[in-house]
Amino acid sequence: MKKIFQSIILVLAVASVTACKTSAKEEPEIVATQSVETDEIIKDVFTDNYGDKIEVAINNTDNTAVVHLDGKSYELKKNKDLPDYTASNSEYQYSNIRGNITFLKRNVDMVLFHHKQDKKAQGDSKMASY
Repeated sequence: MKKIFQSIILVLAVASVTACKTSAKEEPEIVATQSVETDEIIKDVFTDNYGDKIEVAINNTDNTAVVHLDGKSYELKKNKDLPDYTASNSEYQYSNIRGNITFLKRNVDMVLFHHKQDKKAQGDSKMASY
């Protein structure tokens, strides 16, 4: 009787160990997914008549513009009250009005950069002249 009892306990021990291992394998893995939001960023480089270059990165998702001029960076917020694309902060203002790029220091009205779009680059508009 003692041997049968020991055999039953041994079989139950083996069965419980095997059952624990198989249930651990069947547990689903929990994977955390993060939604990746891509920003809509437009980068342009403009050159003025003096050969100075300005790099502008416009983030349409955050409504911000980062301007790089003469080794300095300026972060500006889009202003919806002004025409076309205009961004500013307390000291500086960037505007792109029909291809005319202007970057100025606001408190002294000093133009730091000005780029005028070529008339040839505007496209061929065929209008009748009389």
